[in-house]
Amino acid sequence: MNLPQQYWYLHTARARDLTGRDYYLYRAFEMLPAVLSFGTLGGFVFLAFKKPVWAAYLTIIFSAYWFFKTAYLSIHLRYNFKRMRHNMRVNWREKLHDIPGAPAKAESHFVHLVMLPFYDEPYEVLEESVQSYLHSEWDPKTMALCIAGESKAGETARMTAEKLKSIYGDQFLDCIITLHPEGIEGDIPGKGSNLAYAAEEARRRILDAREIPYEHVIVSAFDSDTVVYPQYFACLTYHVMTEPYPERTSFQPVPLYNNNIWEAPMLSRVIAYSSSFWQMIQQERPEKLATFSSHAVIFKSLYEADYWQRNVVSEDSRIYWNLFARYDGDYKVVPMAYPVSMDANVAPTFLKTAQNIYKQHRRWTYGVENVPYILFTCLKNPRIPFAKKARAIFFQIEGFWSLATHPLILFAIGWLPIFVGGSAFNATVLSYNLPLIAKSFMTAAMFGLIVSAAICMYLIPEAPAGAGRFRKVMMLAQWILVPATMVIFSSIPGLESQTRLAIGRYLGFWVTPKSRELATSD
Repeated sequence: MNLPQQYWYLHTARARDLTGRDYYLYRAFEMLPAVLSFGTLGGFVFLAFKKPVWAAYLTIIFSAYWFFKTAYLSIHLRYNFKRMRHNMRVNWREKLHDIPGAPAKAESHFVHLVMLPFYDEPYEVLEESVQSYLHSEWDPKTMALCIAGESKAGETARMTAEKLKSIYGDQFLDCIITLHPEGIEGDIPGKGSNLAYAAEEARRRILDAREIPYEHVIVSAFDSDTVVYPQYFACLTYHVMTEPYPERTSFQPVPLYNNNIWEAPMLSRVIAYSSSFWQMIQQERPEKLATFSSHAVIFKSLYEADYWQRNVVSEDSRIYWNLFARYDGDYKVVPMAYPVSMDANVAPTFLKTAQNIYKQHRRWTYGVENVPYILFTCLKNPRIPFAKKARAIFFQIEGFWSLATHPLILFAIGWLPIFVGGSAFNATVLSYNLPLIAKSFMTAAMFGLIVSAAICMYLIPEAPAGAGRFRKVMMLAQWILVPATMVIFSSIPGLESQTRLAIGRYLGFWVTPKSRELATSD
């Protein structure tokens, strides 16, 4: 382990990793998100029965808040869309030469270490990802590829990795295969433990073997289906070279879930683009931005934080909080406003697709496990400035609380006073006006969906042959599903995740199935 003793808590995952007072403190922190969310929902239900007037006013307040928040987020979405569209037109390789004091040939100054973890994904999925690295406008001889499989996946996974290396390995500076062993103490099966094992192997077998300085290595931690756009590596290198302290920075592209968007059913499409749009919005609020899915970081920083955490589900965001704590709050995420592309969640049947989307979002909302970690870390590390502690705690707690409660209040519980308020309440003017006022705010908030639909149509890849007019029209019509998807695939999995954390029934890592042979119609 590469951690100084004062950071002994850095890779804490759960209360059961601790003893004594620390155990009980961490358990209290694990219960906090569920207490807040269920307390809010339970309090609303209680008021609907006992104080329906209060509940009605709260519904109106929430509706108004939702309207203003939607307008605020729509502005951020539109602005990031404009930035991303601009960045996709920029020749980033040329811009590298305009950096004052930059090395004459930036391609030879940095090594891009691409981490490609996988479990049992089909060869075609991995091949498309690897081909995108080679087809990018960057010299592959300055890239090292680490194909990181799981030994648990068996001989098929090993053969998939060997085939990739035999066909494409010679085109990179170096290419290695790692197979994460089963049964390592402290590991839970998943992307985090796989990446941590693979990164250490890459350090020994590539960086140390070639005597490459760790501070000159840019690590891109991808998903198995991550396809890069042509200027990704040039854009990333530019951001690294123009950042005053790159070793205290992670770099976040925009994830677009559109590799297979034309084969995806309506439900999958609206969920995919909603997820992408949320990340675009977060790019305009860097104070709230943490790493997500595919991200990049300097290898030296990873090494000093002992890599990705091996015992959590949300490794992609936890690595940011690990680095935030390791460097005493002196760490940030730089939004690149440049996309990478991944798969929408698709399965052979609609029911299976819905089930997989739910499981994927349950895993994402299980990022709530970062809340007790941040609270515990802030207590244990007096070197983090108080303002940064307060901001991190507030944004994380408020984010998971609103994700779990607001959709349910707006589209379900908030209307309870009309049905359970009794005859006295139903005789009031407020009872009559409640649905009208709330409906007005919600209708106005629909403008945000119009913005989303317009941006969606621009980001959709070119239609394949045979895609009819009806299917193109449905790309617009799909946004009417947003209210339902917010409840079913945000609030409910969010509440389940918080409940699991509160009662100690911790979630394990679930690998999203991927395929290139699925096709469903609307």
